Amino acid sequence: MLKKNLLSIAVVTAAMSLAACNDKEAATDPVEADTTTEEVVAEPAVGTAPEAEAEPMADPMAETDGMATQTIAEVAAGNENLTILTAALKAAGLDTMLMEDTKYTVFAPTDDAFAPVLEKLGVTKEELLANTELLKKVLPYHVVPMEVKAADIPYGTDIETANGATISISDANVITDATGGTANITGTDIMATNGVVHTIDAVLMPE
Repeated sequence: MLKKNLLSIAVVTAAMSLAACNDKEAATDPVEADTTTEEVVAEPAVGTAPEAEAEPMADPMAETDGMATQTIAEVAAGNENLTILTAALKAAGLDTMLMEDTKYTVFAPTDDAFAPVLEKLGVTKEELLANTELLKKVLPYHVVPMEVKAADIPYGTDIETANGATISISDANVITDATGGTANITGTDIMATNGVVHTIDAVLMPE
């Protein structure tokens, strides 16, 4: 009987020792942590439009072709330095010609350009405007029946005007008329729907 009890005690003791060993291994065996992380992509909020790329701003200084909205007659009338020319064209009945669809180039004398003419003729502005015969002879001499921008001026050649007489222009932008008088081109490429205006500092004389 004693032998049987000792055997039972030995079996129980062995089982307890084995269980203790297993618990120790479980406590000391670290579990490898999962270090893998997933990239989180933020979903756009409902109703929020995606950010648009910024469009380049227009250059305010950029040239715009084909924007003319006025005829040559209207351009001249709207220029504060061409009041005498405007009045002279109207007095001579030539303003209607410069409202046509036909392309013209006008070498337009400024108001200051008329001062030497008034002095030479010994007349006032009003008297000059009343001399329609002279105006009809002189004014068409400032008109070329085609559009000639500054870049297209044929320097050194004779250019026929609307009254049949010719002018010549040097590469220094100096116009020589039939009498040998000269005028400087002071402004270029004032565009109109029916051509172009260049301002000059003297009145051209056909003879």
